[in-house]
Amino acid sequence: MKTADCDILILPGYAGSEEDHWQARWAARLKTARIVAQDDWHRPDPEAWRKRVVEAVEVATRPVILIAHSLGVVAAVEAAPRFPAGVVRGALLVAFPDIEAGADLPESVRAFAPVPRDPLPFPSLLVASRTDPHCTYERAEDYAYAWGSALVDAGEAGHINVASGHGPWPEGLMRLAGFLAPL
Repeated sequence: MKTADCDILILPGYAGSEEDHWQARWAARLKTARIVAQDDWHRPDPEAWRKRVVEAVEVATRPVILIAHSLGVVAAVEAAPRFPAGVVRGALLVAFPDIEAGADLPESVRAFAPVPRDPLPFPSLLVASRTDPHCTYERAEDYAYAWGSALVDAGEAGHINVASGHGPWPEGLMRLAGFLAPL
């Protein structure tokens, strides 16, 4: 599959994706991509976020690829059982936050817990950093195994966001292309 063959739904995390974030850049660069907007990026409501993701999948006109970052990963995983069968063909999940262990996270973020551990009904790739302040690599590895996701070790990449030096993130685009190829 190529990006032109699918609807790419970009799911930002808590606070959204600022202009220099790789997700915002990809949304501007990939013709079939769009950001799934939430009503309130700073006070996320779990049910509202899940509902918005499901609605975006339901109105898609082509096969769907999800590209989720941080809390967007959690929203995607929680919404997955509600997706129409066969519409979502894959998901690139980046920088999963361990909301169950993250005492430093806002209460509104921790309200998404518990994170489902059921296998996802579509292929997925979880990109995890060994220095992510919001999730240990071992916890990300554990969730990847539970979800049936292939795991990519991003090395010492922080939270894979602007603050960790990931503006355009060309390595991520290469990962996306490699992930899409066999779908």
